[in-house]
Amino acid sequence: MDRYLGESTPKLGFGLMRLPKLEDGKIDIEQTKKMVDMFMEAGCTYFDTAYVYDKGKSEAAARAALVDRYPRESYTLCTKLNAWLGSPDEAAAKQELYTSLERTGAGYFDYYLLHAIQRNNWETYEKYGLWDFVKEQKEKGLIRNWGFSFHADPELLEQLLTDHPDVDFVQLQINYADWENPKVASRECWEICKKHGKPVTIMEPVKGGALADPIPAVKDLFREAAPEMSFASWAIRYAASLDYVIAVLSGMSNIAQMQDNLSYMKDFVPLNDEEKTVILKAQAALAADSSIPCTACHYCTEGCPMDIPIPEIFAVKRRVTGFSSAEKVKAEYASVTESHGKASECIQCGQCEGACPQQLPIISLLEQCAEMEA
Repeated sequence: MDRYLGESTPKLGFGLMRLPKLEDGKIDIEQTKKMVDMFMEAGCTYFDTAYVYDKGKSEAAARAALVDRYPRESYTLCTKLNAWLGSPDEAAAKQELYTSLERTGAGYFDYYLLHAIQRNNWETYEKYGLWDFVKEQKEKGLIRNWGFSFHADPELLEQLLTDHPDVDFVQLQINYADWENPKVASRECWEICKKHGKPVTIMEPVKGGALADPIPAVKDLFREAAPEMSFASWAIRYAASLDYVIAVLSGMSNIAQMQDNLSYMKDFVPLNDEEKTVILKAQAALAADSSIPCTACHYCTEGCPMDIPIPEIFAVKRRVTGFSSAEKVKAEYASVTESHGKASECIQCGQCEGACPQQLPIISLLEQCAEMEA
């Protein structure tokens, strides 16, 4: 196995998708620098961004907070090429790599991914010849390891790994909530990667923050088992306890989250049998829950003609089930839609459902959310 594909030590990866923001909406570079320093001082080295994250601002932040401040060989950097959200044609898609190199100033990428492959977009990557393109860039030294991030069914994963056996690694959505979720199929996809000898990086271990603030029944289970442990720690340690994992990515948004993650990942200890039993109970509780499983990736909002803040509306809807009073829910809904479109203004164009990695029926869910406008 290539030395760059060895398991990250510690196994925590810093996801740069949800970086801290200032009041004006810009990335808080100074706080990001402090978080990078904490991460590096703890011995962690894996950083993950993407061409489309925050419309390129995430890659620029990686340069300011990491690349310009640390020796290039002291960390590993991953970014991604998005052929269906970031670029309209083959030439533009291939240009993403060079734009990412310019934004980050990294010189090369330790890890490079074809981004968010789904049933409705995988053929675009084939049509544009992007599999061969990234292999060519590896030969040129611009990429050291390449793979793809995946949001589809096990059958497609099996097909892609069979058709492209020289893939170095795969990025999968794995968390205890989705382990047996038929739409995500975390377990089955992980097992397919192992069968093909492909190591894995894990995204969404906290499911977009949902498992850092889980439903009350899950909170009660974790508090009873270990009141001193954060809810996020259960989720990240669950993912990190799997084998054949390079790194578990956590999209940290502030120093407090960084401190919490490092507190249990710097000297990582896998889940023991008692803790695994608690996780099984948490999975059962989640299986009985009807909350909207949105991870707030915001892919759905990029092309919304009505500028509807879909993830934010779904987050408010989630609070209806015992998290807040009806008055507070309506106030929160009014706040998130104040300068954006409302759920009732959806024109059912369907672009959001085509972009959603979770394959959510967004149109019908927005119809339900419109009830909060009354």
